[in-house]
Amino acid sequence: MHTVSSSSLVRPQDGLDLAQRIGQGELSPGEALAQAIERLEQVNPALNAVAEKLYHLGEQSVAQGLPDGPFRGVPLLTKDLFTPLAGARMSNGSLLLKDNVMPVDAELVTRLKKAGFTIFGTTTSPEFGTSYTTESRLFGATRNPWSLDHSCGGSSGAAAALVAARVLPIAHGNDGGGSLRVPASACGVFGLKPSRGLMPMGPLAGEGWAGMSTSHVMSLSVRDSAAVLDQLAGADLGAPYAAPHYRQSFLAAATGAAPQGLRIGLVTHLPPWPTHPDCSEAVQRTAALCQQLGHHVEETCLPVDGLEFYDTVFTIIGSQTRNLMNLLARMAGQPLDEQALEARHRVILRDKGQLSGADYAAAVDYLHAFGRRMAELMQRYDLILTPTMAQPPARIGALTVREEQSVAELIHTFHGFSPFTALCNASGQPAMSVPLHWNDQGLPIGSHFCAGFGDDTLLLAVAAQLEQAAPWAHRRPPVCAT
Repeated sequence: MHTVSSSSLVRPQDGLDLAQRIGQGELSPGEALAQAIERLEQVNPALNAVAEKLYHLGEQSVAQGLPDGPFRGVPLLTKDLFTPLAGARMSNGSLLLKDNVMPVDAELVTRLKKAGFTIFGTTTSPEFGTSYTTESRLFGATRNPWSLDHSCGGSSGAAAALVAARVLPIAHGNDGGGSLRVPASACGVFGLKPSRGLMPMGPLAGEGWAGMSTSHVMSLSVRDSAAVLDQLAGADLGAPYAAPHYRQSFLAAATGAAPQGLRIGLVTHLPPWPTHPDCSEAVQRTAALCQQLGHHVEETCLPVDGLEFYDTVFTIIGSQTRNLMNLLARMAGQPLDEQALEARHRVILRDKGQLSGADYAAAVDYLHAFGRRMAELMQRYDLILTPTMAQPPARIGALTVREEQSVAELIHTFHGFSPFTALCNASGQPAMSVPLHWNDQGLPIGSHFCAGFGDDTLLLAVAAQLEQAAPWAHRRPPVCAT
């Protein structure tokens, strides 16, 4: 592998730029990997974003020859959360699994490799991904490059932090209730959650959290997100369901004609939780920008009771967490020491982990009915616009859950912070956080758009239009590899 000095680092605008330079021979895949490692080593002591350094696997991939995909030679980190990478640890952020090494690749990882990415490590996650901050007993706190006193969001916060700090143009994440979009907002990058069934979940799972969970990437540019989606999208073998077939490539949607005259419903808050003035200002500015671009924006409300919704969501999370604990105990051949779990999960298991199958079925039926109501709302609007988060990025430790708390208190802690994003996981709709605003403290505040089920191309077209009207790639956080 080639080595380079800091002064010779190439600073690509995005992943497609870097892949083009590699394809033209301006630098080799080995040099691109060495530069990414150097950038990572430069900022990771401050950010604490890496779960496992797998530089040797990246070097082996380069030495063996990379597939001739559109991202050939672009370095990438995958998230240490329910995404197996052969030869790497998959701890899911938990002390229970700190030594768990996976023998197979997830289908998503297989497709990332076929696209030409060089995977050279994994990023941190909160335990089992059930937090809007990337803090865990196993890894400690991952910090926000815009302010080290603040969280980078969760659960894909480490991926967002590394993209924001310009270590990588693209990083993998997953999203069961906002875990791509909340960190994208907190770190000032672009994050898209695709429609339910669009992304592969196999071979070890069919769905996550009753269909609420999916995967994708966070990126600096909209076109990178679209181009990666072209490489990853499509049901894998034995998938329980799939998204509609798309007649246009996602990259074509992001680089084609700008959409005109869209109907946008604006939602500024979800009772009972207030929206911070900074987040209200950000979404109002985004609404004004959309009007300047020729779209029609009107205020509306969402067809949901927030407290009832999240109590139901945690019925599903609690039941599936209990199932996971039972599976791990069977694999270990002995009962688990649940004291090794973080307090958050002991609370969830205590309050929601002993419900009946009928309770779980009722919760799934509730989510399906909510999805029908959202589909009816989308007959009136092309897009729904909300704040991504109801509060600016939280300080480290602010979202910690104590064992004496209840699930109801946990819901107020987390979903008072981000009440909007999980709605689209429940309905299966595609949604995105677009980095269009920074507050007076220099912290990013994202704007959240959701479209009708299967309208991922529309979201990408709108994102590209906003990116052109109000660019964000020139902004650099204080902790930055460039």
